[in-house]
Amino acid sequence: MQRDRLPYLLIPLAACIAILPLILHGCSCGHDLDFHLLNWMEAAHQFSHGNLHPHWAYTAAYNAGEPRFVFYPPLSWTLGAILTVIFPITATPILYTWLALTASGLALHRLARAFAPPTAALLAAILYTVNPYMLFTAYERTAYAELLAAAFIPLLLHAILRERVTIPGIAIPIALLWLTNAPAAVMSCYALALLTLLRLARPSNTPRKDIAVNTICGTILGLGLAAFYIVPAAYERHYVQIAMAIIPNMRIQDNFLFHHTGDLPHDQVLHTASLLAVIILALTVLAIAISRLHCPAIAKARTKLSNTREQPTKNQHELVKEASSRPKRSEVERPPHFAKPAVAPDHSHNSSPLASLATLTIAITLLLTPLTAFIWNHAPELAFLQFPWRFLAILAAVFGLSAALALTRVHLKPLTCTLIAITLAAALTYPAYTLFRQSCDEEDTPAAREALFHSNQGTDPTDEYTPTTADNDSLAHNDPAFWLSPNPNSKAPTDTQPSPTPTHLTIDAPIAEDLILNLRDYPSWHITLNGASDSTRDQRDDGLIALPIPAGSSTVTITHVQTPDQTLGDAISLIAIATLLLLLFRKPKSQPALP
Repeated sequence: MQRDRLPYLLIPLAACIAILPLILHGCSCGHDLDFHLLNWMEAAHQFSHGNLHPHWAYTAAYNAGEPRFVFYPPLSWTLGAILTVIFPITATPILYTWLALTASGLALHRLARAFAPPTAALLAAILYTVNPYMLFTAYERTAYAELLAAAFIPLLLHAILRERVTIPGIAIPIALLWLTNAPAAVMSCYALALLTLLRLARPSNTPRKDIAVNTICGTILGLGLAAFYIVPAAYERHYVQIAMAIIPNMRIQDNFLFHHTGDLPHDQVLHTASLLAVIILALTVLAIAISRLHCPAIAKARTKLSNTREQPTKNQHELVKEASSRPKRSEVERPPHFAKPAVAPDHSHNSSPLASLATLTIAITLLLTPLTAFIWNHAPELAFLQFPWRFLAILAAVFGLSAALALTRVHLKPLTCTLIAITLAAALTYPAYTLFRQSCDEEDTPAAREALFHSNQGTDPTDEYTPTTADNDSLAHNDPAFWLSPNPNSKAPTDTQPSPTPTHLTIDAPIAEDLILNLRDYPSWHITLNGASDSTRDQRDDGLIALPIPAGSSTVTITHVQTPDQTLGDAISLIAIATLLLLLFRKPKSQPALP
């Protein structure tokens, strides 16, 4: 039925409206654009050479490389790499933004349809797709991994707020979040823990034991599904300077709402994020308050329909088909508007998520202020969120569901709903683009960054992914692929061209000296000298490999090997995938016949 497909037309259309200014004027050169573009091009280059699971970024650190892909979750750069292979680099960020916004809207629609009628769910999904924080992330921050994670947060809320909590329902969004953006995954896991406690504390048709067991098992399974990323990232973090991610201005205490550090660019971003937090908090509180006023009437109507087992009349819902003359007990009333959900919305008092949404909103509000500094300083991994206002990603989803509940009584025809959806998308996009879009210097455009990537110049290092044996300040910008010197700490000759180190080379050394490679030392590198494994290294301040070689001809082979922690992570993920498939395709237990 055409009306059933309306959300799947309007949500992508709303996302298209959001990227229309980017199509017309070019992509926004936001804070993280360069980092993500280089990730996409690096991964795409390795994909084209048959490496579908890269760990090392070769062009980083001016061709000396870094283990960036060990620590940065794979979904966002994999999607970006695939788009980079298919489309011009100038179009890739725009297409990525459209896909992320569309997926986010569809995910919120799925969440809202479990608790609200179709019209309300659709309008809420449009609001979520183009909400101010979403567009702030897309235009000003260009934090593409966090943008994509917004598509999975509603799925996790759906899994824990719905009446029946299932292991796969929890596991899949947990895995997707960890494989997309680590800060989003951390805060989502804390939100899940809070919502689970709230579910256990209030009456429910589902036994508390089932809720607790399924949530715990689902979380463990989700972590297992993402273990091929989580295990190496957790284990190998002591090989890199991961603490550089929380230097001054990147620390929690420097980023509470309306804080001032004296760094003007930082404070401007923080001020913008703080204003967005106040706006979204106010809208969420308003939506929850309106929804609360609707609850008694909705619950009363729901109870009446359940007791009488009557189908909606044509006068009430003229778009619903005639009910059968002998409805089964398992049937539920058809939704009152133009879509037929897979799961009927449940507005009963016990299943209402309003209390949980209100509590989560209060918790997020407190976390945005110094009042919760103790929690930020002592809760595991919270410090690495860097910015408390990142919790707005979860608050935006809370607002989306609250808005759906607040709009429950709104009854619109498809044409009217379409016009309102388009108007909402345009009305929210224009001011967001005007305020958040970042202009591009000539050297920062996607085309310029692509030209740099394909040159031999290399790109900047990432501080937190720099090996502990290396100092970025000591690293030269134009080192050749390799050079010989009797002094392992010598600088490269000045008459050479910058280049990455090849994986196989033959050297004719007149005397015993050091072969210095433009490659940073890391445990995953296996080097053979004249066919024999060689782990001898001379320490350099810049972290490059200095390999003592004998006089005469020497053959050096450099191989990136699978480390034991990576093998362990892969094995755990394979077991978790098998477990998930078993749970998804197992034959359901037969239900006893109802009287």
